[in-house]
Amino acid sequence: MAFGARSLNSRQKAAILLVALGPGVSALVFQHLSTEEVEMLTLEISRTGKVSPEVRTEIVDEFHSLCMAQEYIAEGGVEAAKAVLMQAFGQETAQSIIGRVLQAMQVMPFDFIKRADASQIITFIQNEHPQTIALILAYLPPSHAANILSGLPHETRAEVARRIAMLDKTPPEVIREVERVLERKLSSVVNTDYTQAGGIKSLVEVLNWVDRGTEKTILESLSENNPEIAEEVKKLMFVFEDIIALDDRAIQQVLKEVDGKELALALKGVGENVQARIFKNMSERAATMLKEDMEFMGPVRVRNVEEAQQRIVNIIRKLEEAGEIIVARPGGGGEELVV
Repeated sequence: MAFGARSLNSRQKAAILLVALGPGVSALVFQHLSTEEVEMLTLEISRTGKVSPEVRTEIVDEFHSLCMAQEYIAEGGVEAAKAVLMQAFGQETAQSIIGRVLQAMQVMPFDFIKRADASQIITFIQNEHPQTIALILAYLPPSHAANILSGLPHETRAEVARRIAMLDKTPPEVIREVERVLERKLSSVVNTDYTQAGGIKSLVEVLNWVDRGTEKTILESLSENNPEIAEEVKKLMFVFEDIIALDDRAIQQVLKEVDGKELALALKGVGENVQARIFKNMSERAATMLKEDMEFMGPVRVRNVEEAQQRIVNIIRKLEEAGEIIVARPGGGGEELVV
């Protein structure tokens, strides 16, 4: 796949930049992106073929110059930034860099709402005037606006939809005032939601699709720099019910490491398909004894069941890390086998 940097779009350049930065840095970048952005970049990375050193260097240099330009603009304004960049890169390149930075720095009205869940926004705007709601929805991405519109009271939906269709030019001062009031109402909710998201689920979704080597590198980097995040990621990457995805030999290997009472507790409340998969890989006598243990155990706390399941998941991960079993990945890209 031969190409020049100028023929690439922004997504392709971002994918090549992340590959150049390495998995450790890229993993940290992913934590600050939305799920949609992570999915888009992951797909783009998977599509990226061979990249020449020249193209990679050009893209890294472009990223560096854009960062420099943004810093110059923030410190001294557009004209000061342009003067510095013209001296460094020449007039044509400087104008191009400044233009792209200014475009990226433009924030659309109500941009802060994108970090809030639709149900949270509905709670705060459902009693506003339909014209105000229409104005807000008109500036949101269609999918986000649709979720909010669907959640409004029935008697409000049609009126808001009608006013969206009739919206024309709105004075900037009106938009700023509505934005200011709404941002004040939503500030605590938006900030809390953004912190709780933390990018962990997005990162897990990506790691579930990468090869084992890349996953290991990223997790080792996280364990060294952010051990708490690394532990949360590990917990989410393989759940107890995923045990049915293991082959029979792997399940039998896991069962050798698990205490019978612990297994009986972990199987309480799981689906029959999971139980059947476990029973299948035990002797008839052992399966009968396990069923009896589960029956005699009676009602148990959900928390105790989840803790037992997590301990077994930890055993599975240790066996995988030791190379004693193979855990298939959702994308079908499991480790290659050699005969």
